[in-house]
Parts: sequence; structure tokens; C-alpha cells
Amino acid sequence: MSAASDFLEIEVLDHVLGNGAYTPAGTLYLGLWTADDGLEAGTQTSECSGSAYARQTIAFDAAASGSTSNTSTVTFPTATGNWGTITHVAVMDASTSGNVLFHGAVTTSKTIETGDTFQVSAGNLTISLA
Repeated sequence: MSAASDFLEIEVLDHVLGNGAYTPAGTLYLGLWTADDGLEAGTQTSECSGSAYARQTIAFDAAASGSTSNTSTVTFPTATGNWGTITHVAVMDASTSGNVLFHGAVTTSKTIETGDTFQVSAGNLTISLA
């Protein structure tokens, strides 16, 4: 995943160029989407909802060589109803609403139905900047 949102791009540019201070979120969250309906601009209309869905906390190693990966496995709750087909993920700065920071398509789409879980193993979500 290497797509930073418009929000994050502006915050980082202003911070680095001395035009404003960016304060990072104390906790980051991973969210699941069934479509990329404008994640770059921060649109959140295709995020999963209901049926026990909730964003999950995620942490990353210190960056090296322009990238970083998640430090531990992220496991979403067992779905109590259908969530749809997960096609995209996003790193968010809040457990609900908030701002999209990074986003990208999953390698293989996964349909989540009642009784299923979605999991991202440690080291399998990499964020890179070129």
C-alpha cells in the first residue's frame, strides 16, 4: 500500500515545509472497504458496517528503506452477518469517522459472510513511500 490520502499529503507537506504542525494520532486503526469509492479523497461510504464490524487497532515498525509493515496480526471480530466482499483496506486515525491516512486494494478479495473473520498477519500490510 503506497497511496497516501489527500488529507495526509497536505498535512505532511505543510509539516515538512514549516507551514503547519501535524500531530499524529495516538492510535491507528485498520478499516475494511467493499469498494474504492474515493478513499484518496477520504470518502468512507463503502466501509463495512454492522454485523459486529469494527475497525481494529494496528501498529507499525519503524520505517526503513522507505517502507514499514504491521507489527502484529490484526484480527477483526467474527461477522454476525454478511459484510460483503472486501476489496480495499485503509489505515485511519480514529475508530469511527476520522481521516483516511493510507489506503489500497487487497491482493485477493475476500467475501465475509456470517461466521467468517478477516485477518491480516504480522508483516503482511506494508506501507511504502517512493
